[in-house]
Amino acid sequence: MIYAIEYESLGGTLVSTPNKTHTYPVRLQWTGNRGQGTTSYRTYDRDYTLSIPGKPDLFCSSDPAFRGDPSRHNPEEQLVGALSGCHMLWYLHLCAVHQVVVLDYSDQPVGTMAETASGGQFKAVVLRPRVVLAVGSDVAVAQQLHEEAHHACFIANSVNFPVTCEPTFETDVYP
Repeated sequence: MIYAIEYESLGGTLVSTPNKTHTYPVRLQWTGNRGQGTTSYRTYDRDYTLSIPGKPDLFCSSDPAFRGDPSRHNPEEQLVGALSGCHMLWYLHLCAVHQVVVLDYSDQPVGTMAETASGGQFKAVVLRPRVVLAVGSDVAVAQQLHEEAHHACFIANSVNFPVTCEPTFETDVYP
């Protein structure tokens, strides 16, 4: 059974709504055939285009370590970015619910992947959000909401490696 999740209050519980599913149609088109297809490891490019209805195309490739184009997005970067983006969206939602006013949010996450004999796998992702709070916002609550955002994040709940969060906080006045 698939569940949609709503999050209740600081230290609250996850409330599940059964049978709510979401689908994400994506079209991938390999664009790296140089005329010989995959006749050998060096005869093709790793370039591809991700198309999502109603959105600009993403031009992608493999990591440069695997003969990819360094000017294009690679799947590993996209995974790290998806984890960071999902965490941020949950965090901002929880802050709004708990009257913690966020004025600015940026992150510089880092993912670590290890190559193995059979391919490779991510070992960890560390999120490092820098959060600017309005003067008067409770920093302790802001800190706790990162933990709650982590447990609510759909992407973090879908991976089999640790995702940790090391936030820093500053305060500022409303513009």
